[in-house]
Amino acid sequence: MKIQERILKFVTRTNWVLLVVASALGLAFLPIDFAKGIIYGGLIVTINFHLLSRTLKKALTPPHLSSHNVVLAKYYFRFFVSGIILLFLIQGHYVAPLGLFVGLSVVVASIFMATILEVSKLLMKEAV
Repeated sequence: MKIQERILKFVTRTNWVLLVVASALGLAFLPIDFAKGIIYGGLIVTINFHLLSRTLKKALTPPHLSSHNVVLAKYYFRFFVSGIILLFLIQGHYVAPLGLFVGLSVVVASIFMATILEVSKLLMKEAV
């Protein structure tokens, strides 16, 4: 398996694992508004990540190659909808903004973990 495929598979799975773990810890130990922020933020960013992945796979897989304008339009549409949802959640005081920030960091954390894992694998190969 190529390194890119391995990283994508790891990040995709780890997004959901981190979301479930962070949500469970938030529900167990933090105020409900903070926990809801983690849950909603994590869902927004994880779903966006999956939709972007699907859009790019469809756009870059022959024979149905899409224009880069279509990919960008879909990206900006998702970005706009996500912004509206975040605005609604924060203005309506449904979630704690800091909890939302933690939830929105789920994909970043999983990408960081994948990077550390792959770098450590490369260093172990060089050490042997």
